[in-house]
Amino acid sequence: MLSRPAASLPDRLPDGLPGPLPDRYAVLGHPVAHSQSPFIHAEFARQTGEPIDYGRIECPLDGFEATVRAFIASADAAAGLGPARGCNITVPFKFQVLPLARRASARAVLAQAANVLRFDADGWYADNTDGTGLVRDLQQHAGLPLAGKRVLLIGAGGAAAGVLGPLIEAGCAVITVANRTPAKAQVLVQRHAEVARQQGVALAASGLADAGEAYDLVINSSASSLAGAAVPVAAAVLRPGALAVDLMYGPAAQSFLDWAEAHGATGRDGLGMLVEQAAGAFELWRGVMPHTPPVLAALRARLTR
Repeated sequence: MLSRPAASLPDRLPDGLPGPLPDRYAVLGHPVAHSQSPFIHAEFARQTGEPIDYGRIECPLDGFEATVRAFIASADAAAGLGPARGCNITVPFKFQVLPLARRASARAVLAQAANVLRFDADGWYADNTDGTGLVRDLQQHAGLPLAGKRVLLIGAGGAAAGVLGPLIEAGCAVITVANRTPAKAQVLVQRHAEVARQQGVALAASGLADAGEAYDLVINSSASSLAGAAVPVAAAVLRPGALAVDLMYGPAAQSFLDWAEAHGATGRDGLGMLVEQAAGAFELWRGVMPHTPPVLAALRARLTR
């Protein structure tokens, strides 16, 4: 069921005259009740003055396409529902998006996964803002220039697929993709091999036990944190002073952050990436890039109350 954030924009103009209903957006996932996206996009809407309403939709595991189509069909002015203009997609549906889209960005095609749909008049447009969101967070919020860095990317699922291309384009010197099943990491690496060659990035795949040592940046995109499992790689992957990022946030990321700090690294959760990927989606939908630092600060404050 779609639930609206309390801070949704009003359906009436300030003088009390009827105004156009706001365009509707939502995040689809399973589960999705925990999602902070409605808060983030409500903040973006207040900042930019864009008339949007953003909610959550719990999507059955076997009903992704049907749920998207039902969301689009639910516009009803009499019921106060404006047109659906797009949606975000989260776990576990990112790999299901591209076959449904009429068009897709180059980065979504490279990832073979998408986290954003825009409902255009001539069909759905798919994009992936995860990787660009991560790169912006690392370089702008965490203050880590990526050019020339040695990077370990743990995991080879949808999250890793979304961030690998932008990490390559950011000019990292070395990127190793380590996964419990090395063959899955190898498939991801092979798909990105030509882009890596063009950018001069040494790209490799490995298992978790032989992931290498002394990386400047270690990114956990695996499900280990979500499952409450131990960190899946040895502490030797961290050079002294490294940055270790878990793409999860809140309690799910804490054990990884504690591990990083215990071994001389700086831990960072995925909240910055969450805000930045949302900003990329907002720009795709509305043509306006929000100012993210105050929204990230407000989100951190909200989650630490």
